[in-house]
Amino acid sequence: MSSSSSQCLSSLLLLLLVLCFSGVSSADTVNPTIKGKGYRLISIDDTPDGGLLGLLQLKQESKTYGPDIPLLQLYVKHETQDRLRVHITDAQKQRWEVPYNLLPREQPPSLKQTITPSGKTKNPIQHSEYSGSELIFSYISDPFGFAIKRKSDGQVLFNSSSESKDPYGELVFKDQYLEISTSLPKDAALYGLGENSQPHGIKLYPNDPYTLFTTDISAINLNTDLYGSHPVYMDLRNVGGEAYAHSVLLLNSNGMDVFYRGTSLTYKVIGGVFDFYFFSGPTPLGVVDQYTAFVGRPAPMPYWSLGFHQCRWGYHNLSVVEDVVANYEKAQIPLDVIWNDDDHMDGHKDFTLNPENYPRPKLLAFLDKIHKIGMKYIVIIDPGIAVNSSYGVYQRGLANDVFIKYEGEPYLAQVWPGAVNFPDFLNPKTVSWWGEEIRRFHELVPVDGLWIDMNEASNFCSGKCKIPNKQCPTGTGPGWDCCLDCKNITKTRWDDPPYKINASGSQAPIGFKTIATSASHYNGVLEYDAHSLYGFSQSIATHKALQGLEGKRPFILTRSTYVGSGRYAAHWTGDNKGTWDDLKISITTVLNFGIFGVPMVGADICGFYPAPTEELCNRWIEVGAFYPFSRDHANFYSPRQELYQWESVAESARNALGMRYKLLPYLYTLSYEAHISGAPIARPLFFSFPAYAETYGLSTQFLLGSSVMISPVLEQGKSEVKALFPPGSWYSLFDMTQIISSTNGEYVTLDAPLHVVNVHLYQNTIIPMQQGGLISKAARTTPFSLVVAFPAGASNATAKGNLFLDNDELPEMKLGNGYSTYVDFYATVSEGIVKVWSEVQDGNFALSKGWIIGKVSVLGLDGSGGTSALEIDGDQMTSISNIELIASEQTYLNEIEDGGKTKSTVVEVDGLSFPIGKNFAMSWKVGTKP
Repeated sequence: MSSSSSQCLSSLLLLLLVLCFSGVSSADTVNPTIKGKGYRLISIDDTPDGGLLGLLQLKQESKTYGPDIPLLQLYVKHETQDRLRVHITDAQKQRWEVPYNLLPREQPPSLKQTITPSGKTKNPIQHSEYSGSELIFSYISDPFGFAIKRKSDGQVLFNSSSESKDPYGELVFKDQYLEISTSLPKDAALYGLGENSQPHGIKLYPNDPYTLFTTDISAINLNTDLYGSHPVYMDLRNVGGEAYAHSVLLLNSNGMDVFYRGTSLTYKVIGGVFDFYFFSGPTPLGVVDQYTAFVGRPAPMPYWSLGFHQCRWGYHNLSVVEDVVANYEKAQIPLDVIWNDDDHMDGHKDFTLNPENYPRPKLLAFLDKIHKIGMKYIVIIDPGIAVNSSYGVYQRGLANDVFIKYEGEPYLAQVWPGAVNFPDFLNPKTVSWWGEEIRRFHELVPVDGLWIDMNEASNFCSGKCKIPNKQCPTGTGPGWDCCLDCKNITKTRWDDPPYKINASGSQAPIGFKTIATSASHYNGVLEYDAHSLYGFSQSIATHKALQGLEGKRPFILTRSTYVGSGRYAAHWTGDNKGTWDDLKISITTVLNFGIFGVPMVGADICGFYPAPTEELCNRWIEVGAFYPFSRDHANFYSPRQELYQWESVAESARNALGMRYKLLPYLYTLSYEAHISGAPIARPLFFSFPAYAETYGLSTQFLLGSSVMISPVLEQGKSEVKALFPPGSWYSLFDMTQIISSTNGEYVTLDAPLHVVNVHLYQNTIIPMQQGGLISKAARTTPFSLVVAFPAGASNATAKGNLFLDNDELPEMKLGNGYSTYVDFYATVSEGIVKVWSEVQDGNFALSKGWIIGKVSVLGLDGSGGTSALEIDGDQMTSISNIELIASEQTYLNEIEDGGKTKSTVVEVDGLSFPIGKNFAMSWKVGTKP
């Protein structure tokens, strides 16, 4: 749910359009860049841990945005062979940093070491370098600036020195204003710096505003700070046809504006420290691997979470929910998870049930029924705890002193139940209390996961409030109008900082419609500093609570995220609208979160706000069926938009979700790869084709894993789509006789009538599939098939793929525990012989489940398709066996560059019964061209 009103949204959109057309942000015009003298390096030493420790001295004071900090500590360390840290802070006073217990990492040396350098002081008055395995840190002493270079190719990845060609200010470090810049090559492609809705696509666009400060403002607002804060970007460069990627993280939770000018990037931050991490790459996948190795690997997901989910704010009673489930089954549309927004609650209060509309005995009977067939049930929890003397959750919270404070009392805010207090998840006692409340609720209702919303944190009021002498809320109207008695708080520099970030796209006060930024957390931590960590800290507490319940793998969906959130939770892109533009933008946001290390992500299918057309909902399910997290969700005021509401949409859903459910073993294997290496499930095409520059700005297609490409229709009234096909051979997964093949890559116009989405498989790949079903539990029991894709017309080629299977209720997702199996698949064609085989690790689990491979399809074979001499595990098959080999000629859908088309066939080997948990080998001879 969202508290945003249409009037507010309209005014913000108008402002953003003006700023977009002017090419600058309001923050940039109102807040000047400081042209100071910067700092000089006056000492630098080696540290016992192999790093460098230096002292920076202010050269000239500037009054703009407050007094400068006179002495800074510089700490530099190669933490791994591909990660370099540069940490700059006040040398004399401890400053706020992202808590080390929330995001574990090495601590820099204590401040006292800087002030009394050892006798090994190096001469800092000249250029100097500090080299690691893959990255080189170099510096200029006066004025101080530093550069990061990749050793293998000599590229400068980051350069803060004013010696660079693009003029910008020197290093600035004040209590509430930090500024630093880097030069960039003009042809570098940048990605990241979210969360925002990017109308220009996934590639960062020069002069668009990038503000980071977690805010409950709906995702229909473009180029605006949204629910998450991810101060990280990936830089992809094409140098002489070779691709090189690296990533830069500024680990800072304070509000910030980031100005990207095309040839430079400037950070303007309102607190904290400069804590930079540089990841050397040089491939996009390598960058995400290195990044998630530091911030935390993505959480393991249960198998059922990859099924389809249905939700709506406005399922007024249990009967409506039961009807929704029954109607999905009647329409033969897959459905794994049914959700409740706050309709199940008693008076919008967390951890409660409405006794009239969701009576517990009937709800338990319903859950028992759906659990038996493998379906799941998830409900929402908002962080605001209702102030109510008869509400046990609140009373226990007061007794444990768990709430955020203002002037010594729990900070009063308003959300859906009315007056609320916000739990302080930085307080260990709060984490324990929260876990106990989740345990109590789970005894009341055995939910299968939790949805944590409004955790930016959202507040319908602003400032210091008190409960009025009237009913609040009234129970009429939209529910998000502030009804507390409130007054603005501007008396402190935390509520009214000297530099105004472009909050909400309009330089709104940073305490607007959230917790007052002068409120205090545990140990005196200011909301000003910790604001953007609120949803992250709640995710951690919720994950700990769910994992402790029954020892099962948790599923958590969160709206607000920060660096490292993917370690604990999935994410959805928030309050979008049923428009074609929102459909397009959803792809960009989903792909960005893969880069952020949050691979389990999706957008509300058909749009949260009213109201999608029938045609749009058709096209949206054809995209959303391939989001990693696939859920239809709608607003209280929207017309009903479940996928069965229109027969045409139901047909598109059966088609697209039918393919998704066949691909579930592939998707689950991708989720395993995400967990062990950070690899996104949904990826931009440049992840697989980094040297193909045509993919760098492509935001209308995406990959699942390395090899399955989705090319949807994103425009009204279209029955075809112009899709980019990178060099190589691509096969339609809906009709494997269809090929698109090119040497240099090309755009191809594909037929795409209303119920068709184009899904293609790339060459040199093997993917596992099953037969699908209406629930993932049932689909998981069906026979497997392998699809082997060689380059079209191949006479000499290889292909490979893999498969991960496990008991998805276990908390950990790993091999070697007796409850998992991993299989590598290989295939070759050479000298007229096709070979397909497997190599199994820990096969007993798969054997215990009786999973078998029933069919192998090999695409792209050269020749007439004739087959002979089939051997399985060294034994030659006779004609009386039940195994069939069926060859079909394939058709090219595009013109080949040189005009010549190699004859290509697909051979299906059916009637097999290979146990997944046991190695197999199969070969046969293929015919040649006449």
